[in-house]
Amino acid sequence: MHRWILAAVLLAPCAGEAGLSELLRWEEGRSMRAGSNVWYPDDLHNIRNNWDREDRIEPGVTYTLAELQGPGIITHMWFTFLHEPHVWAATDGAANHQEMLLRIYWDGRPHPDVEAPVGDFFANCFGRRMEVISQPVIVEDADSYNCWWKMPFKKSARIEIVNQSKKPIRKLYSNIDWIKKKSLPKDTLYFCARYRQEYPAVNGRDYLVLETEGKGYYVGTVMAVRTRSPAWFGEGDEKIYIDGEELPSIRGTGTEDYFLSAWGLKENLMPYFGVPYVNNPMRIIGQKYCAYRWHTEDPIVFSKSIKVTFEHFGWISGDENKENRPHSWNEREDDYATVAFWYQDGPSKPFAPTTTAEERKLPSLDRVVVWGKDLRGAERSAGRVRVETGALYLESGGQLHFSPRDEDAFIEVPLEVARKEPLRLMVELSRTPDGGVWQPYLNGVPIGEPLDTYRADPDLWEFHLMDFWPDPGKYTFKLVCVGRNKASDGNTLGLNSVRLRERRPRVAASRLHCKAGTGARSRCSIGKTSCSLSPGERVGVRGSGSAGILPARVGGVSPPRFAAAPTNKACGSGFPRTRLRARARSRLRIVIVVHYREVFRRVAIIFRINLVVHSAVP
Repeated sequence: MHRWILAAVLLAPCAGEAGLSELLRWEEGRSMRAGSNVWYPDDLHNIRNNWDREDRIEPGVTYTLAELQGPGIITHMWFTFLHEPHVWAATDGAANHQEMLLRIYWDGRPHPDVEAPVGDFFANCFGRRMEVISQPVIVEDADSYNCWWKMPFKKSARIEIVNQSKKPIRKLYSNIDWIKKKSLPKDTLYFCARYRQEYPAVNGRDYLVLETEGKGYYVGTVMAVRTRSPAWFGEGDEKIYIDGEELPSIRGTGTEDYFLSAWGLKENLMPYFGVPYVNNPMRIIGQKYCAYRWHTEDPIVFSKSIKVTFEHFGWISGDENKENRPHSWNEREDDYATVAFWYQDGPSKPFAPTTTAEERKLPSLDRVVVWGKDLRGAERSAGRVRVETGALYLESGGQLHFSPRDEDAFIEVPLEVARKEPLRLMVELSRTPDGGVWQPYLNGVPIGEPLDTYRADPDLWEFHLMDFWPDPGKYTFKLVCVGRNKASDGNTLGLNSVRLRERRPRVAASRLHCKAGTGARSRCSIGKTSCSLSPGERVGVRGSGSAGILPARVGGVSPPRFAAAPTNKACGSGFPRTRLRARARSRLRIVIVVHYREVFRRVAIIFRINLVVHSAVP
């Protein structure tokens, strides 16, 4: 019933908004457009009629896209602008959509009822360009930003873009389509949208998406999450409080369930829900999710007030909880950003502070970053090196592209640790049609399986290698070419960065220590037990990414060689290791992976048995 009330009260004044059936009945109004094009009606052949206003909007400038006199209803908005890298923006760059703030003012009000970064408003989070195909929002080819939210106004509408970047906005083109009306019903509701963030989410309280007073409908959520722990974040439920109630009328069954997915969030684009972006299918430190959910067909009705919140609960890995359980349901400290979409009567009250572009950038989790572009003089074997730029390398400004001359090529990366703390070692490599297979080492100790950098469609991939507690000092990370994928055209290496990322165990008693020594041997320990590794030995890893050491499968690479090898008693439980002869060929391994996932109010156990031939030669 409420669905039809929403359509009748909000949308019926505009022809075409409720589907093709509405086109059968004529509605009063005149279609209008406020566009960015220059227009000389008295000189139709003037070449300037092909121009658009404002080639560039300088940093700090607030630019008015449209000022409309009502009553009327905005039916469609379209934007586009240059992105980096682009030849026209090569000199001084271009602002990205996370640095551009969209504001819309209704009826001359002093405060905007719409305030959100352009990207997040169009379900493009983290400053990344993404394709979105949904009912009210479509971003075509990550370049053309469209929305069909119906936005009525009685007196006036002013649409602004604020350039909060240090770079100019280049070639911002826009079309604002609207219908001018003679009048609107007295109970017409106003469209509202508001951005909010917590970096990280604050323990002891649920994450707030919206809090407002009045009557209206909640119609959508865009959410961006960046994880700070390796396990699954999304066991928090939505809790929606209506009209001042103490207990929520609406409580969910998990974050992915709210976004109408199941058993995790996978990339998808649907009319009413979707996940435009997941940066890595494994549960890693720094996992990023961007998701949207539109309530256009199931609006949430409120008469006095509404408060929309999410629990930020999820699984915590063994070294982050006192019980040392691999799947412990706890409050987490991940980074959240959201945009709430709703309709309400009267002006909305700001419930979140306005943020700057700098404040919206995610804080770095990396303690040490060595950029590949700075390694042209690094110790390496013979071959050709160059700095390669492009859209994949905007953060770094370019990666090191290494075309080795020999099959057993290598490159060394110096690392320096300032203080003792839990860290994750990771390397960021391009996967390309001519990528090789490279074995990582730390101070001469092989780490996990070789990394296959072949991919038909190039991308930039984070390979998460090891968690450890290194002592302060200097270390050497090394990549050695050990061959190529049979489908690859070469054995090149695209090295964007090597990073030591904050690991954040919360329980000191369950610390994992692995010291890559500067001498002939390295020491590893869990808790109070320790062991030594010689340079000929390989650091093993566990099979579960949520167990706190290393995912069993990263970036399409086979599970680490010792994923289920017998544990050496001298090394303490849970840290498998085995000495191998470098040229051993016979293999016998039985891997039993029991992957269990406890879900609040539902439990599922999935058994997977992999039989792999492998033999460890002492």
